[in-house]
Amino acid sequence: MICGRILFTTLFILSLFVSPTMITNKLLRAIIMGPPGSGKGTISERIVKDFPMKHLSSGDLLRAQMANQTAAGIAAKKFIEDGQLVPDDVMVELIGNELGGIASQSWLLDGFPRTVPQAEALIEKEPIDTVLHLDVPFEIIIERTMKRRVHLGSGRVYHLEFNPPKVEGKDDVTGQPLIQRDDDKPETVKARLETYQRQTQPVLDFFSDRGVLSVFKGSYSNEIWPKVHKFLATKMKPLQYTDYGTSK
Repeated sequence: MICGRILFTTLFILSLFVSPTMITNKLLRAIIMGPPGSGKGTISERIVKDFPMKHLSSGDLLRAQMANQTAAGIAAKKFIEDGQLVPDDVMVELIGNELGGIASQSWLLDGFPRTVPQAEALIEKEPIDTVLHLDVPFEIIIERTMKRRVHLGSGRVYHLEFNPPKVEGKDDVTGQPLIQRDDDKPETVKARLETYQRQTQPVLDFFSDRGVLSVFKGSYSNEIWPKVHKFLATKMKPLQYTDYGTSK
């Protein structure tokens, strides 16, 4: 009895000295969401660089399963070739196959789920620990996207503010004209963002109701990233220590 009390007291005292930086690695199953142009790709790259997580893009997984001719991949390919959306049950099976193969790893899922039925089916297969939502003002995304220019021949991308060409309107390498893609025109971007909002808000509400949604507000990736890093560092141990101070 006395030994038990001593052990309990010792563990309690030790717990007082445990800091967030002493968190041990545990499996973390996360989803990242955000509108087109919110910087999901940039933030995802930084997450897997700083934390022991595997980035899973639903688009990449879909192409891989089709290439490997799995049952779900074959079914998905048929719908795509017929010009139809891949049904929820096929997408859930496809994603579930991939997640089942990395059951011993932490992962970051990008591009899925897109609907509430997909979200419901996903959590039946895999428990979701956290959902990261990048909340960037639509007007910032529209302004940023409309300043993007592309060299069609090479695919090189420029930005009139952040990465301008050496000569206005000309590709740095070939000197050929740069264009603004139709997808980058303000009216197109606005329509795409409105569609995202309409389709995604129910999914965000679904995860919010379950207490796993965390929202990160900001205008640029460099503003959002310290907040994401600080949050994830409370969930798992970073691969290396990075001091972002008290950025808010």
